[in-house]
Amino acid sequence: MKVAAYQAPLLSAGSFEAIDLMREQVRRCEAEGIAVLCCPEAILGGLADHAPDPALCALHVAHDLHDVLRPLSSDTVTTLVGFTERGDQGQLFNSAAIFHRGGVTGIYRKQYPAIRHSIYQAGTDSPVFTVAGVTFGVLVCNDSNHPKIGRLMATRGAAVLFVPTNNALPPDRADVVSQVRGVDVGLAVTHGVHVIRADVAGRIDGLVSHGSSAIVAPNGQVLVAATLWESQLLVATLASQ
Repeated sequence: MKVAAYQAPLLSAGSFEAIDLMREQVRRCEAEGIAVLCCPEAILGGLADHAPDPALCALHVAHDLHDVLRPLSSDTVTTLVGFTERGDQGQLFNSAAIFHRGGVTGIYRKQYPAIRHSIYQAGTDSPVFTVAGVTFGVLVCNDSNHPKIGRLMATRGAAVLFVPTNNALPPDRADVVSQVRGVDVGLAVTHGVHVIRADVAGRIDGLVSHGSSAIVAPNGQVLVAATLWESQLLVATLASQ
């Protein structure tokens, strides 16, 4: 199976410009026979922690998420999209949607919203999903630093871990690429899985992200890694296990 990680430009909090950018990547994936496209954490609307009015970047799964994601509909490409989810009681979750054949077929909610403080509520579930005969899990950014989540997903049959990421940080704390790469290699080797991380890259509103996107094989080999600071699509064919 061919997969892709989209290292997207870092956009202002509250911006939904990324929907057009993702649509371009979906069309490219269709042309190249790519089955799953992983996009960054909070690529839609940005991180609510950075937004002046977090409610403006939140989407409710049942009420409006499907309409927003409609431009990404594809018969052949499943897209993982990071967004701020508005719960039924108004709470906010840092979530990733699995958008498959024009519908939202799964949601993963980040279980460890931030190392310090966040307005997001913590998710509690560690589901796995299956596309094109491959079972996978989703770890949103900081969740990849908590081994028990990846371990649980692997025991549930996940052969791939997708890691939507948004490493937009103050400049003095933003150089985390080497640290992140070590986490991905550790996850891959420990659980015998492929790890596909999609980050943002750029500078905006006093925040920076170098771009830590990469695809790592189960033996720890980095199959492809993004160029720092650049938006790009990383592609790899995952060998059968």
